[in-house]
Amino acid sequence: MSNDKIKFGHRVEAAIVLALIKALQPFKPETASRIGGAVAGAIGPLIPTSKIADKNLRLAMPELSAPERKKIVRECWQNLGQTAAELVRIGDIKETKSGPGYEFIGWEKNVVPALKNGTEGPSIFITGHIANWEVTPPGAFAHGVDVGFMYRAASNPLVNDMILRLREANFGRKVTMFPKGAAGARAAYAHMLKGGHLGLLVDQKLDNGISVPFFGHEAMTMDALASFALKFRCPVFPVHVVRVAPARLHIICEPPMALPNTGDKTADALALTTAVNQTLERWIREKPGAWLWLHRRWPKALYRD
Repeated sequence: MSNDKIKFGHRVEAAIVLALIKALQPFKPETASRIGGAVAGAIGPLIPTSKIADKNLRLAMPELSAPERKKIVRECWQNLGQTAAELVRIGDIKETKSGPGYEFIGWEKNVVPALKNGTEGPSIFITGHIANWEVTPPGAFAHGVDVGFMYRAASNPLVNDMILRLREANFGRKVTMFPKGAAGARAAYAHMLKGGHLGLLVDQKLDNGISVPFFGHEAMTMDALASFALKFRCPVFPVHVVRVAPARLHIICEPPMALPNTGDKTADALALTTAVNQTLERWIREKPGAWLWLHRRWPKALYRD
């Protein structure tokens, strides 16, 4: 996009984001995380988007009281602020047994044995916007598994470019990413044909895909996962991050998912996608404040009061 076509609002937003990045860069990861969490936790609940989060919680967990929902929405913003601040310093968040950094739980037990010859692919890693999801690709790379991942670009092209450059600067290398859409899906498929590993964030709302239950309501869900997994018959690893403290993270690796094989491709895709949503729901229920509740996950009709 040429500079003259970028909206004024996007320029203002990008200037604010750039100022925040520069302000956080001098701090240690844990300090930056605390600052980001405190600021977002204080300001976020006042932003109108928080009404979407509250509605999502009423849809997903109607048993919650209003004060319980309010607490979760604040925790959601706090986690988002921590994640954003940690991204600024993610190159300094390394694998450690204690203190700032991350630790894999289940990698040697659940991931390594399922990968052919240790690291050869293809394979799929699924996760959601839970805790700091950004730490998973560099963590896997540190274990010899280079995961390319599909992503949805930020609506602001200037901010999106900053995020991409920030990832690459902190990772110290070119990161393999495939944009959402038909072209990105074809590139991801070609990547897997070469034995590549693919990471998928599977909790976003789509206009198409497969309609399966999520917290008791039908939700359009990514169909690329089932398509790729059933085509390649490759391991599908459920992985999610648990925040233990500011800039202290556990990456939880579960055993590969069972792949249906009834001979009915449509039924198998539905079964696998349903199992994925059930896995996501389980993770979110364990720590609801760690999930990104801020987007309309379900059909528009459910948001009409």
